[in-house]
Amino acid sequence: MPAIHSPLGALPARFRRERVLIVGCGDVGLRAARMLSGRVRLLALTSSPARVPQLRAAGLTPIVADLDRPATLRRLAGMADRVLHLAPPARMESGPWWRDLRTMSLVRTLRRRSAPRSLVYGSTSGVYGNCDGARIDETRALRPDTPRAHRRVDAERAVRWLGRSGVKAHVLRIPGIYAADREGGTPRERLARGTPVLRREDDVYTNHIQADDLARACVLALWRGRPQRIYHVSDDSELLMGDYFDLAADLYGMARAPRLARDEAQGQLPLQLLSFMGESRRLDNTRMKRELRLRLRYPTVRQGLQALG
Repeated sequence: MPAIHSPLGALPARFRRERVLIVGCGDVGLRAARMLSGRVRLLALTSSPARVPQLRAAGLTPIVADLDRPATLRRLAGMADRVLHLAPPARMESGPWWRDLRTMSLVRTLRRRSAPRSLVYGSTSGVYGNCDGARIDETRALRPDTPRAHRRVDAERAVRWLGRSGVKAHVLRIPGIYAADREGGTPRERLARGTPVLRREDDVYTNHIQADDLARACVLALWRGRPQRIYHVSDDSELLMGDYFDLAADLYGMARAPRLARDEAQGQLPLQLLSFMGESRRLDNTRMKRELRLRLRYPTVRQGLQALG
């Protein structure tokens, strides 16, 4: 990718041989890798030997190890100058349900020898729980309402603990991610199924970020993030969930989703979807723009969906 299209522009020569380790190198991790290709040495942690050819083809050096087996992580100590951690917590089948043992195992390993200069962790805006539609910044108190959000809070604690050892640790709180070339990355399939949304008087605010803008934020945070800093990585949209699906339906030329009262939804929709419908907040992204100096290519969902076609 030409330097002009890189989120960081042309990196100084002293940065070009730095080693960046991507943990959880799925869709967003691969997008970030493409942005960094040719500027740093790229490493990717994978627990699946079957993914090794794909990662190599993408220009990464695969490291086969398993976050759920801490002994396999020992070789990571001192291996990377910067770490992008995008791996989700495991579903807890034993042990404390609120812990993210994967992140704790990773940060303990990284502290063993030559800790990285910076680590960026991809968390979720779900750590705030329901905010009744308030517009919130990164100082908002955390009130997670679901087991997965509690595990993300635990992961954030582990990352900030690593930051106290001198590593520049950054937490990105991420809302819904969309992209046409991402599995389930647009509302099209849900609209085709006719899945209902809440009527306006019961509806909740949702937040969004286009996948490439998110990847750019991840890369920028590795170099520009302030120590122990939290960032909302969200676009400028302030939409109720139903309005988001109406917008998508109109752009796609599809029928709008039916509307339900909240009490009707309780008996018709799956629990995971209901949990999203129980949380309403609007994320303030001022700090991301000011400190990471990220200029969103898709500032609103309308622009992003129109660009996707």
